[in-house]
Amino acid sequence: MVDYPEPPARGRLSRRRFVEGVAAGAAVSLLHPGLGHALPAQAASPRVPRQVLQGTRFDLDLQYAAVNITGKPRTAMLINGSLPGPILHWREGDVLTLRVTNRLAVPTSLHWHGVIVPNGMDGVPGVTYAGIFPGETFIYRFPVRQSGTFWYHSHTHFQEQNCITGALVIHPREPDPVQADQDYVVQLNDWSDEDPHDIYYHLKASGDYYNYQQRTFGDFLHEVSTRGWRATLADRLAWGRMRMDPRDLSDVTGAMLGGTYTYLINGQPPAANWTALFKPGERVRLRFINSSAMTYFDVRIPGLPMTVVAADGSNVEPVTVDEFRIAVAETYDVIVTPTQAAYTIFAQAMDRSGYARATLATHSGLAAAIPPMDPVFTRTMLDMGMRMNMPGMSMPGMGARSPALNHTAMPMPAKAAMNMPDMPGMHMPGMPTPAKSAKPGMPDMPGMSGAMATARRSAPANASGQVAYPQPQDVHLRLGPSVVNIAEHPTERLDMPGDGLNGNGRRVLTYAHLIRRASGPQNGPFVTREADAEVLLHLTGNMQRFIFGFNGLSYDQSQPVRFPYGQRIRVSLINDTMMEHPIHLHGLFTELDNHRGRLRPLKHTINVKPGEIVHYFVNATELGRWAYHCHLLYHMDAGMFTTAVIA
Repeated sequence: MVDYPEPPARGRLSRRRFVEGVAAGAAVSLLHPGLGHALPAQAASPRVPRQVLQGTRFDLDLQYAAVNITGKPRTAMLINGSLPGPILHWREGDVLTLRVTNRLAVPTSLHWHGVIVPNGMDGVPGVTYAGIFPGETFIYRFPVRQSGTFWYHSHTHFQEQNCITGALVIHPREPDPVQADQDYVVQLNDWSDEDPHDIYYHLKASGDYYNYQQRTFGDFLHEVSTRGWRATLADRLAWGRMRMDPRDLSDVTGAMLGGTYTYLINGQPPAANWTALFKPGERVRLRFINSSAMTYFDVRIPGLPMTVVAADGSNVEPVTVDEFRIAVAETYDVIVTPTQAAYTIFAQAMDRSGYARATLATHSGLAAAIPPMDPVFTRTMLDMGMRMNMPGMSMPGMGARSPALNHTAMPMPAKAAMNMPDMPGMHMPGMPTPAKSAKPGMPDMPGMSGAMATARRSAPANASGQVAYPQPQDVHLRLGPSVVNIAEHPTERLDMPGDGLNGNGRRVLTYAHLIRRASGPQNGPFVTREADAEVLLHLTGNMQRFIFGFNGLSYDQSQPVRFPYGQRIRVSLINDTMMEHPIHLHGLFTELDNHRGRLRPLKHTINVKPGEIVHYFVNATELGRWAYHCHLLYHMDAGMFTTAVIA
């Protein structure tokens, strides 16, 4: 068994240490316990290329390695000695053989994120196979049925945090409509010197353990001066009674503010300055992959517009932006045409606790200015799904809807069953108190099996020909130890980039911008028919106790979501928590309902903002039992994980 070093004492790291990282880059040397020989050391620095593999047969070894990211030697779990793992190039239509050997002292696994594979090849221990035990080799064999930018990672406990991740570039069988002179993977990770088990322990002991940005008395006085006493007190009391902090933006934060994460691009801390080379005027394709455990990033290249051409591996109509937010597990492909000598690729953590940084340059050694980080933002009652016109609950900073987008209005749903008295001190002036659920104890959910839904047939079309889908009031949840808030008025905000980006003066990508490309290679068929059935799931949690789940229940309490084979299912997700949740359904194409008809974009990960309702379609065409979960690593382990059964 590997003896992991003791985690560092909790304390504030200096900005200089955070930015410097390791002066020579992130050093990596391989340590194979029990093999009897040492493999050559490999320095993960800009001068040593990351391993790139291509073809139809691959050998991947999962092994321990000594790494040094922040100046302290630590042990990581790597693939072929690469941090992150090798970039694998596949081709659509090929049949692959991947031999994965576990040289660790513990079981492991590899999951091909967003890739449609036979159920037994999906790589989720306890769901699709037993996993890969120490000393064993598992052989994955499957045909490649799609193209685009994807990634792979361990699906065993907290091993993603230990850097068992890698990039997938799948080349289309047909000519790619997106042409570029240079093509680079830009993979984002959050690295910690702490053992991930210790991180999880800290979060379970205190949900705000890593929150160094809580509101101060100075913030209180500023709010009083701008909003008045009544509004400020109402807001503070509301958050206090919910036992939540509107500055608790990310459960695990960056070392710049005293947290634990150092943010990496292609395995390099900011000072290592990973560099992508180009010639002026060339079209450069950057494949952004967020393979972090817990961190959302806001990405921009100051002075250089980015044209988004693909989302989660699926081609979209080009849209030019200055910035985009990339949720954990999402991928975005962008095209840039640089003309200056150097540009900074700047990826700041959503909670503004640090950043990852790289450079686009005409030759090695150049660097551009690093922009200052944006100010930290504060959640509002909108993020809790409350009325925007509540007394004292003004919503500053909300961006206007873009007139350039063709929006379809969504009617405001009637209030969900929210039993405010069940939560001590939760009642707010001016907020209605709906009747209690008919069932005591567990939630009363029509059409639900345990905490999970069995797909129900949709209501018939009304006189105008529109299908009458269920609204949030169809599910009645009760507050309790695992559910401390239920969004009274969840809203669809696909045309808003999210807190901290709304109205910042830059062109920021939103889900409403994404239009599936109507020509060229696509992932999955175009479908025009309406849904046969629907599923409604609430994303619930208790921040203080660090408990998360679907419809108030964790994995060990729930029953699977059941999708009848061959049916088209409309899924509605309602986020009742104050955290963003990237929801990933294995084995199926996910068709985001952003009102684009047959041109709805395909995504493998759907981000749901706090207090938001999001809809998408899935076609139940892949038999088997599939993992269905939040892709925030510690949320998944804290209960927001279930399975979907197609039979």
